[in-house]
Amino acid sequence: MADGRVDVRVTPRNHGPNAVQDATVRLRWSVPLADRQRLPDGCARSEVRAVICRTGALPADGLGEEIRLAVRLRGAPPAEVMLEFDTVWGGGAVDRNSANDRQRVLVLDTGDSYVF
Repeated sequence: MADGRVDVRVTPRNHGPNAVQDATVRLRWSVPLADRQRLPDGCARSEVRAVICRTGALPADGLGEEIRLAVRLRGAPPAEVMLEFDTVWGGGAVDRNSANDRQRVLVLDTGDSYVF
């Protein structure tokens, strides 16, 4: 994050045991997003603080295509925000371990890259 702009890259993973035709992930920030956003194909604004994105097909025990987006936060740039990722729809697949469907990341306004 730098000056209220957050660049995000997410690589969805399917732990199996079966392939998933398509899924949807939500990215929710602890602060509101600016009203106007330029989102990539497959992503849409779902609420004041959140965006949802399609993952596309996910092979069993494999990685999906990387999702890249950049958002602007509303108002004065904060020093830090919390970003939560979660699965909202799994294409009807049975998930034996829903504990790995969520991730929380503290994002600092340093301009540095972080990998989780």
